[in-house]
Amino acid sequence: MRPIMTAFEKSPDGGQGLARDMRVRWAFEEVGQPYEVRLVSFKGLKAEAHRERNPFGQIPTLEEDGLVLFETGAIVLRIAEQHPGLLPADPAARARAIMWMFAAVSTMEPPIIEREQAGYSDRGKSWYSTERFAFLEERIGVRLGELSARLGENDWLDGDFSAGDLMMVMVLRRADARLLEEFPNLHAYVERGKARPAYQRAFAAQWRVNGEGPVPV
Repeated sequence: MRPIMTAFEKSPDGGQGLARDMRVRWAFEEVGQPYEVRLVSFKGLKAEAHRERNPFGQIPTLEEDGLVLFETGAIVLRIAEQHPGLLPADPAARARAIMWMFAAVSTMEPPIIEREQAGYSDRGKSWYSTERFAFLEERIGVRLGELSARLGENDWLDGDFSAGDLMMVMVLRRADARLLEEFPNLHAYVERGKARPAYQRAFAAQWRVNGEGPVPV
């Protein structure tokens, strides 16, 4: 049986590929693994059937040969471990690729998501202010600067493209473009990821569900 992943029946981003199911789609495409998609509505996310797959009522989830996983990083790591193409064979390089996966979701993503959500979740609160937004953007800028310095002129974070790059590119896609463009090498890094044929296939697949009109170039 093909593995089954869950995804939004209608993504809040309108098909821009920012929802976390895009990370799983991309991983499957990179390793050449066919997969099935179970679309879930917002109401369905909170239903008991889905909470058995993910107790937090979120997407994506993975079902494969009796195994059920949630959390995007865990799912992408499972795909990378089961198929060649996303993790190096050398043990040390493999460990570093996994390290970058954790860095993407644990170090880079939290301030980016906090700033993204503050624009609407904090509205009407006493702390909703331009000063708070400036503080959040400064935190993102620090992290982007540190990552930019580490990446330097390299194409990828550690040798060849890996699951670490896949996760990092997807996290950086959620950063405000205005902030990312302050670091040309990071902007180019994201564009390299988006230019990969596997990324483009994954994006087209989620666009067919969520977008309108032809797939954006």
